[in-house]
Parts: sequence; C-alpha cells; structure tokens
Amino acid sequence: MIMIGFFDYSVWLTYISLLSATFGIMITLHGGGHPFIGVFFLMISGLCDAFDGRVARSKKNRTETQKGFGIQIDSLSDLVAFGVLPACIGQAMASVGPGISGVERLRISYGMKNFMIIFMLVSMLFYVLAAMIRLAYFNVIEEERQKTEGGCNKTYIGLPVTVAALIFPTLMLLQYIIPTDITILYFIVLDITAILFISKFDVAKPGLKGILLMVGVGLVEFILLLLCLLLIRHFHI
Repeated sequence: MIMIGFFDYSVWLTYISLLSATFGIMITLHGGGHPFIGVFFLMISGLCDAFDGRVARSKKNRTETQKGFGIQIDSLSDLVAFGVLPACIGQAMASVGPGISGVERLRISYGMKNFMIIFMLVSMLFYVLAAMIRLAYFNVIEEERQKTEGGCNKTYIGLPVTVAALIFPTLMLLQYIIPTDITILYFIVLDITAILFISKFDVAKPGLKGILLMVGVGLVEFILLLLCLLLIRHFHI
C-alpha cells in the first residue's frame, strides 16, 4: 500500500518528538493531573528537536519536496510539544495546586478567585497562540530566505519555542526546592515566554557546542527531577 508523506531516517526524530509530546499531554491531564510526569516528555521532545535538523541535513539527496515537508512537520510538531504541552502542564499544576480546580479552597475573596481563574485560562490560551504565531512567522520568513540565500540561518527572530524544554523543567525543579506553591509563578513565566516568542529581536542560533551544552543542562534537569519524584514517592509510601 502506498502512503503519503516521507518515512526515511531524516524525519524520525520529528515523529518521535510529536509522539512524546502527545503522550505527555495525555499523561499530564490524566486523572487529577500529573505535571511532574508530563514535563519529562517535554524534555524528550526537546532532545529530539535539538538534533532533528542536523539529522535531516545529513541526507544529501533530499528533494525540495522533502525539505519543505521537513520544515512543515517540524513546526507542527513544535506547536504540540512546546506550545500545547507546556499549557497542559500549567492546567495540571492548577488542578493539583491552588489553581483552577483548587482555587475554591483558598481563603481569598470571591473576586480574587475569579481573577486567578481568568488569569490562568487567558495565560494558557495566549501562550499557545503566541507559539503558533512565532512558528508560522518563522516558516514564512525561512521560505523567503531560502529563495535568496540558501543554507542554514545564523539567527532567530524572537525566542525559539524550543527553549520551553528548558524553562518549564527548571520551574518544576524550583517547586521541589521552594515549599510554597509556585503555580501562579508558572503562569507568569508562561506569559513572559509567550511575549518573547513574538517579540522582534535577534537571537544567535547555537552551534553544535551550544546545542550540546543545552542538552547537558536538560539531562541534569531530567536526572534531578527524576530523583526528586522518586524520593517524594518513597517518603509518601
């Protein structure tokens, strides 16, 4: 049976990133919410994204159709992994903490409760929208640049959405260190990150050393988060 699409090794990492993000969303929103588990899948997607471009470019005989397909699926996957998943992690944090589901338990005024609920909902929607705008803008600009320059771009315009794979795991680690619930801080950072996605400033594109450094930081965060999760479960038992 003939299928549409491409399935050679140049797209495997992008497919894995999307599957990881989708499973992360399912886990994150399952039951009462599992933000500390869902964030692991965010980091897995970040790892895949760090190398998918280099792997794709290693295939020398790619056609223009294959290159265009790779650009499209990369952005679509990034929207799910670094746009929707972080918002879902925020929803899960709100569910298990003093957030959308638990806000009624807080001893604050009715007006403040409504404000918090609206703030968190708007923050999640704004974040996903900003991620989509940034990715679509990148696709258009990159397509135009390829027609005149070719090769690999040296800078990004605005904050790349993939930094979500480092920002939000860091916040999760902070929650293990600080005894106070940081749910509201998560949504504030969500808003700040969204603004940086669509702000017009240049960011130098990291080389191989920069990518390996970020992967190393992500690996340390992954291990620390796993240890914290295991220790908490052990003491709860």
